[in-house]
Amino acid sequence: MSSASTRATGTGARLGWSLALLATAQLIFSLDINIVFVALPEIGADLGFPGQTQQLVVSSYVVFAGGFLLLGGRMADMLGRRRVFVAALATYAVSSLAGGLAWSPEVIVAARALQGIGGALLLPSTLSLVNTLFEEGPKRNRALAIWGGAGASGLTVGALLGGVLTELFGWPAVFLVNVPLAGGVALAALAVIPADGARTRGRRFDLPGAITATVGATLVVFGLVQGTEVGWSDLLVVGSLAVGAVFLALFALTEARSKDPLMPFRLFKGRNLTVGASVTFIYMGTFGALPYFLTVLLNTVHGFSALQTGLGFLVPSLAIMTGTQLGERLTNRMGTRGTLLLGFGIGVVGTALLAVGFDAEATYAMALPGLIVSGVGQGIVWTAMWIAAATGVAPEEQGVANGVATTTLNIGNAIGMALLIGVSSAGAAGLEGQAELTALADGGFVAVLLAAAGMFAGLLITLALPRNAPTAPSVEGPAAPDPSEQAHATTG
Repeated sequence: MSSASTRATGTGARLGWSLALLATAQLIFSLDINIVFVALPEIGADLGFPGQTQQLVVSSYVVFAGGFLLLGGRMADMLGRRRVFVAALATYAVSSLAGGLAWSPEVIVAARALQGIGGALLLPSTLSLVNTLFEEGPKRNRALAIWGGAGASGLTVGALLGGVLTELFGWPAVFLVNVPLAGGVALAALAVIPADGARTRGRRFDLPGAITATVGATLVVFGLVQGTEVGWSDLLVVGSLAVGAVFLALFALTEARSKDPLMPFRLFKGRNLTVGASVTFIYMGTFGALPYFLTVLLNTVHGFSALQTGLGFLVPSLAIMTGTQLGERLTNRMGTRGTLLLGFGIGVVGTALLAVGFDAEATYAMALPGLIVSGVGQGIVWTAMWIAAATGVAPEEQGVANGVATTTLNIGNAIGMALLIGVSSAGAAGLEGQAELTALADGGFVAVLLAAAGMFAGLLITLALPRNAPTAPSVEGPAAPDPSEQAHATTG
């Protein structure tokens, strides 16, 4: 065998292991969005959390992840994708350990906030590594399907794993499980993922843009999350939204005048990133909100244990994973636009069907067909939307482009949850006993139908994508890494 063939085989194997690590990291990130839902009652009882403040364990993660995503994407471009990836995993491991050992509400909320910052560094760096290690086309589509399968299924597997761990080992296990996972992936990444090249000279870090974007996004997400908890007229909520909007306006002015902006507006000249980011917003405000309402239905309305509630997510998790793999195959055959249209169409039908199961007298079996169909649609959209957002973006700007798409993903989740929870809980205010349970189920029914309507809006937005031809099969051989990384891969 020639030396060139040997190098090619080794590079292909190394890319395969790199993808396995990136998919595992994405699974860790996705798990932590929902893993604590079913553990909240136990956390509240053990740490003395009043019921109305337990949601801070969830919202602190969402707020800080949403606020720092754009900064995390730019850091990956400027400082090196592998460096930021490893630093993010280390942050995850440390914050998870603190969460598992927490002795007070303040400590666990702070740990979840630090986890959120780790997630904000992890998601765009992971995605930009996938998009630069694998060339645009079938190879990248396949890599995104594997990465996406881990991420999309993690949204529901998180509830399953959270239920199992809480039932068997207690609530600290939902945090401590991340310590060996994140730590192990970080160490393996140093050996497997190609080393970062030298930093590009002549480029500066846009500090004013970073400050205004991070503060603005954090305050807006905080206001949206808190609005559902304390009411939209609360002074803190109104103030957070207003000040956040001011900072985001300052960010736009700063970027328009910056020679090396944090978020170059020219990236939006192409429709792929604009539509892709819009779709991630819709996705997380609709598909991404369903696990919350299913948890309320099973755990609160039907009285399932934490373990039973977690097991209720097993079937939809398998459906979502199946959908992510279909998304890659369909994209190669139908193009991104056609695949997104099909995925949203399936999602609308499945989610409307799922609403049938939201009744105080309904059984889990009545919700199962909708969970399966909606899950398949969810998986298809998840894979295709990341392909759309990454198409046509230069390797050196993949981090910030992914930061944009993941920021809209997180803000979409905050806005979607705020609207849907507000609608679903309105009828249960002041009720107790069976009347309250019936009202919660009925509210969930309305929220799920509204989510289906939001998916239809996503379908309409997708029509703005250019009609692209199916992707032609690629020539066999290893994918080409980012040239700057390839040149420095032997430096360790």
